[in-house]
Amino acid sequence: MTSPPIPHSAFRNPHSNAPQSPIRVLLVDDSPIALVIIKRILAASPDIQVVGTAANGREALEMIPRLQPGVICTDLHMPLLDGLEFTKAVMAQYPRPILALSVSLQKEQTHNIFKLLEAGAIDVMAKPRGGLEASAGLDAQELISKIKILSGVIVIRRRRNGSSAECGLQNAELKPEPLAGELPIPQSAIRNPQLRTRILGIGASTGGPQALQAILSQLPASLPVPVLCVQHISEGFMQGLVDWLAEQCPMRIRTAETGVVPEPGTVYFPRDNTHLKIGGDGKLICSAEPACNGHRPSISVAFASLAQHYGSASACVLLTGMGRDGVDGMHAVRRAGGVTIAQDEDSSIVFGMPRQAIEEGAARHVLPLDKIASALVRLTNADFGMQIAE
Repeated sequence: MTSPPIPHSAFRNPHSNAPQSPIRVLLVDDSPIALVIIKRILAASPDIQVVGTAANGREALEMIPRLQPGVICTDLHMPLLDGLEFTKAVMAQYPRPILALSVSLQKEQTHNIFKLLEAGAIDVMAKPRGGLEASAGLDAQELISKIKILSGVIVIRRRRNGSSAECGLQNAELKPEPLAGELPIPQSAIRNPQLRTRILGIGASTGGPQALQAILSQLPASLPVPVLCVQHISEGFMQGLVDWLAEQCPMRIRTAETGVVPEPGTVYFPRDNTHLKIGGDGKLICSAEPACNGHRPSISVAFASLAQHYGSASACVLLTGMGRDGVDGMHAVRRAGGVTIAQDEDSSIVFGMPRQAIEEGAARHVLPLDKIASALVRLTNADFGMQIAE
């Protein structure tokens, strides 16, 4: 994934004239070389201050009360207390945003690192490549941008047993008034089954893997339509995301192939660094066309193709994430008569893309994360006897 650098003012109270304190970062890694590389990268940003380093999770856990970091970057494999157990402990004792870093892009490694997201970490990326020269590369820009995004997230305490009763993540921005609390299904779709939703699109960025897991795990294997999902994620992690979700979801989770006709009950993700869209013949296209607004894959590219091919029979959901990717595609779906849904602020880790969709009028409906799956089932099964509203 490629994306332009993001100014720090986009995250830390941009309406305040007071000078902002640097983001305090704690680095946790048993590799001294990795620590040197990451510290050198972050030193290039005046908005970030590395306040401490630790060689394992146990050491880092003891440092948190004294250093009070705003963001933690942790490796997965470490002695004494590994990244997974460290993340669980942080979320139970000192909840704050965690970025998981992986040294390897092998299948087993990327699969395991998604366990850190289950435990409470917010995002993942590969450790910057290129040795001590890495500070000038795209990996360095991505790392700095991710830390800035995470610094604006408020994390709520999570119990060690994984209970969700006291678990959640919020963004501290103000929330606009929701457009609708319930998702109406037009009477025309009931009278004419051909007008019902025939395909779903879902797009997400920061916090998206957790949101996608929450939605897709609640969709039945018998869902009578295909689903196209676009997730902004560091290059090398897309297949790991697919494999992780496939273990937990009743629907089939697949990596898309060009020329395949999308099948009901199947969720399709793009390959690394490619756009995913529907062609004029109704078949999937994985495209290496230029990035759209800094993103490849682009949510807007996928949504716009649904609008063009399916028209009013398309529906799309825009989930948590920074920026406005997906908004233009959502406009296209709404103009075509399709259904557009934005995740609400309270359940969004980063209320950036959904906010833009709401403020620009692209989102017709605003729903909390735990209501989206049932709304999608209602859209695709409009004869199940639920209430209908125009």
